[in-house]
Amino acid sequence: MSVNPMAYEAQFFGFTPQTCMLRIYIAFQDYLFEMMLVVESVILKKLDGFPGCKISPFQIRKSTEKFLLFMKEHFDKLFSKMEEVLLQLVLNIPKNVLLPEDKVHEQYPYSKEQFQALQDEIHQLQKQYRAEASAGQALRAELEEQKAVRAELEKILQWFDGLENICREHGTGNFKESFAFLTQNSKKLQDVLKDVEEKSKKIKKHDQLL
Repeated sequence: MSVNPMAYEAQFFGFTPQTCMLRIYIAFQDYLFEMMLVVESVILKKLDGFPGCKISPFQIRKSTEKFLLFMKEHFDKLFSKMEEVLLQLVLNIPKNVLLPEDKVHEQYPYSKEQFQALQDEIHQLQKQYRAEASAGQALRAELEEQKAVRAELEKILQWFDGLENICREHGTGNFKESFAFLTQNSKKLQDVLKDVEEKSKKIKKHDQLL
């Protein structure tokens, strides 16, 4: 059997030429075995018509097997030549023939160097995409964390707003200093909240770009 994979022929036929030849070989071999059994059966029947014949069925079987071995050796030699002819002249696609589904390669040819450069670019883009996806995941986690912080800051600001209203209604003496201090801290918290909101917007824009 040929060791050439003949992949292009397999693409066209839907099976490898070697598989086809193997099936033909097995079919011929099975037919040869069956014929030997038929010949042996006919000989045994003929011997039954000769009373006193000293040839036993065992001797017939030995002779049949010997003849079968002789036939198989010659058959293998003939089949080897037949296989070579069929693989070269019948089941072979010439190198100058291009299948319809491969016409695109003729229209857009490229060298091995160009193909390798394209593969390198694809690997680089995949690496960059994975890095961007990882960064996006980290940014989304930070956004969730900032949302929780923002919620807490809003609660604190609401508390300061309520406290400011109370101080306006009942503020006296030393408490004004305390109120001024609380108001100053409230403004700082508002600045922090504003910074968090700006970062959240930037993160959302980054997610939209991914």
